[in-house]
Amino acid sequence: MGIYDLLIIGGGPAGLAAGIYGARARLKTVILEKGSPGGQAATTEELENYPGFPGGTTGPGLMKAMAEHARDFGADIKKEEVVDINLSGETKVVVTKSGTEYRARALVLASGAHPRSLNIKGEKDFIGKGVSYCATCDADFFEDLDVVVVGSGDAAVEEAIYLTKFASKVSMIVIHDQGILDCNKLSAERAFSNPKIHWIWSSVLEEVKGDGIVEKVAIKNLKTGKLSEIETNGVFFFVGTVPNTGFLQDEVVLDEKGYIITNERMETSAPGVYAVGDARVKYLRQVVTAAADGAVAAVAAERYLAEEEFLKKQVLDFAGVVITVFWSPMNEDSIAAVACLEKVVQELGDNIKLVKIDVSRSEMTNKRYHVTSIPAVLFFVNGEVVARSSGEITASDVKEQIEALNKYTRGLSHC
Repeated sequence: MGIYDLLIIGGGPAGLAAGIYGARARLKTVILEKGSPGGQAATTEELENYPGFPGGTTGPGLMKAMAEHARDFGADIKKEEVVDINLSGETKVVVTKSGTEYRARALVLASGAHPRSLNIKGEKDFIGKGVSYCATCDADFFEDLDVVVVGSGDAAVEEAIYLTKFASKVSMIVIHDQGILDCNKLSAERAFSNPKIHWIWSSVLEEVKGDGIVEKVAIKNLKTGKLSEIETNGVFFFVGTVPNTGFLQDEVVLDEKGYIITNERMETSAPGVYAVGDARVKYLRQVVTAAADGAVAAVAAERYLAEEEFLKKQVLDFAGVVITVFWSPMNEDSIAAVACLEKVVQELGDNIKLVKIDVSRSEMTNKRYHVTSIPAVLFFVNGEVVARSSGEITASDVKEQIEALNKYTRGLSHC
């Protein structure tokens, strides 16, 4: 199996997009997905707002195309459920439920989220017996029957509209006052104009009842406190999601709700680890934003790996003294520093190596070595920083520092 360049946990739109971009960049890429590729997006029958499809498309169709696209570029998609990860070493270790251990130089967390449970009395008892969290998956079981939808956001309203293609009546239980929904305006207008959708305002679901299967629900009016019951054959819950981040076990920083905190490059608190899609803290959770996250993360990972490889080959693995100058071709002082250092190294011979790092292209290296101004010179011995200087660089100061380092290295060789 070897070590992958890029390992992606999760095969939803974010993970698949990361796989497309990673594999296209010639990174050895693997996507681990516990189910079929596509995640929650593969259960959404109608996608009307994905760019490039003015007539709309389907979630299953789009996700199948994205998976094929990733495979065409060389990404390997494996059916595996991740149960543990270890980010303490240079190589990231991922363990799956099958007992397989995967290793990678960079990692993308695209683990997504799952529907939130309200823990209503009877909710869990009737899962698969009338209670559902996926209209696309189960709508056809309720053809010409009555169903209830709990929620008022985009997912709840859009899935309720989809359910009207099958059910004879869709009753929406909404916590808000009449006319107030949490969804986008277009979906609200479509729902209000749909004769099959009936509204139960200022109310919450209290209990799901039945004998073996769902037969009715108890509803509480928040204004009057009155309880009432209506007969129904199914209950669909769309009340938000919970991030699938339990397996992380403090490996990266999460917010109070369990979502992964990232920056605009999708970087997490762990070097070489990125988070994308519904599992991360973000303003909008949609297929299009998930795909964008995946693209950003893969490009950031590719640049991270390139920086790491350059630093390792040119600096960290060199047995001896390496003068590393952080500079910019747009900065006159750093240009002068480079010229000075090149002359010194030429005079001193092969025992000294000079490496130039353009700060505009090496943000992660800058951050790692706390380079905040240029020119800055770091002196490495056997991969470790043993001295540094910044500001005006003179040949005499550099030669004096190198002489001290040569004595230091000779001392090491006698230990």
